[in-house]
Amino acid sequence: MSVDGAGTERTDDGADESGWDVDPDDESGLAVLAAVGRQLKAWRESAGLRACEFGTAIGYGEDLVYKVESGRRIPRPELLDRADRVLGAGGKLSAMKQDVAEVRYPKKIRALAKLESRAVELASYGSQNLHGLLQTEEYARALLGTRRPMLSRDELERAVAARMARQSIFEREPAPDLSFVQEETSLRRPTGGLAVWRQQLENLLKVGRLPSVEIQVMPTSQWDHPGTGGRIQVLKFADGSAIGRTDDEFAGRPVSNPRQLRILELRHGIIRARALSPEESLAFIERVLGET
Repeated sequence: MSVDGAGTERTDDGADESGWDVDPDDESGLAVLAAVGRQLKAWRESAGLRACEFGTAIGYGEDLVYKVESGRRIPRPELLDRADRVLGAGGKLSAMKQDVAEVRYPKKIRALAKLESRAVELASYGSQNLHGLLQTEEYARALLGTRRPMLSRDELERAVAARMARQSIFEREPAPDLSFVQEETSLRRPTGGLAVWRQQLENLLKVGRLPSVEIQVMPTSQWDHPGTGGRIQVLKFADGSAIGRTDDEFAGRPVSNPRQLRILELRHGIIRARALSPEESLAFIERVLGET
């Protein structure tokens, strides 16, 4: 598979692959895509274009046109923009990009992104890998590429795109308070190779200097803390509610019970106290970067 100058992925036989396959278990997503497909087909037929002619006009294959119109393929934003121009839809097809954006990522990731978009506070402890909000695109692609069974190319690109989209949280106004504690090992593991690793460390320094963000490092030598059971995350919302999760308790499921949340907050508070301060942590990351 290759990528042409317009960014359209093509298989070796020339077939267009611009978009993502639909999750058959995502009922709400399927409904949205079916509606988008019907609209696209109606505009095409109203313009008197056959699928092959329309595909040629927008730079995609006939097979992809049929897949999108039947709701079996999630179109990329540029496909809808090109369709809007060719069909003279006056922005009506382009406007559907927002609807498609809601379903272009896996259902589980959409749910997480919605929670993060509402949060006024996020507190996280990561033991093995960097938090998804801190990852560069190249680091995320390399990290997700280590999963077994391996993700297909389509699954990998969807997962990376979803992870990058979540990082819009840094652009929100007013900005939420974000606190990350990362184990030293997650900073020293050269995921993706030297160049990707260095770029990732540089990104940590950039994000860590944002006024609403605090990144702390837990030195490997500091063993006496309650994070040895795995990741911890707590999200708090403007209405006073909250939701949390940890790897080693509550069956790994999200919890909102006040007592369970207090347990997670207690653990995270002790972890933060044991870790390097934000200022010490940025200096630590700079030293690791200098060693690479």
